[in-house]
Parts: sequence; structure tokens; C-alpha cells
Amino acid sequence: MAGAFICAALGIVPSVRHADYIGSWLQIIREDNRAILRAASAASKAADYILACRDTASTDVDVAGEDEADGFELEGRLAA
Repeated sequence: MAGAFICAALGIVPSVRHADYIGSWLQIIREDNRAILRAASAASKAADYILACRDTASTDVDVAGEDEADGFELEGRLAA
């Protein structure tokens, strides 16, 4: 659910629907009709946290590029 909330906040149109995933929620709801409310609340909090981090990161990081030395160091670590 958090993924759906994040997609909606970012204007991303999801293209995948998983019948098994929805079916699993139907089973959970049959057993506990408040489970969906608890899950939605937790997903909303998670999405808010992730989006807040994104907003903070976008003001702290130069997204257009990075220092060549940092890029080289990262490439060296990836190759190791």
C-alpha cells in the first residue's frame, strides 16, 4: 500500500495489478475486518516518511552530478 501512496504522490501511474496480492488481502480481511485499516495507517506513515526523506534529500544533494573523485571512489568499490 505504501507503494501505491508514493506513486499517487509522485504522479506515477502504476501499470501492474497482481490478482494474488489482492486475493491475499481478501483472505486477511475475512479473518480480521480491521486489518486493512491498520495496514493502511502503517502504509501511510511509511509513505509520508519516505516522501519526507526524498524532499530533504533533494535539497541536500546535487542530483545533476557528483564530484568526479566521489564517482571514481564508488566505481572502485563496486569493482572490488
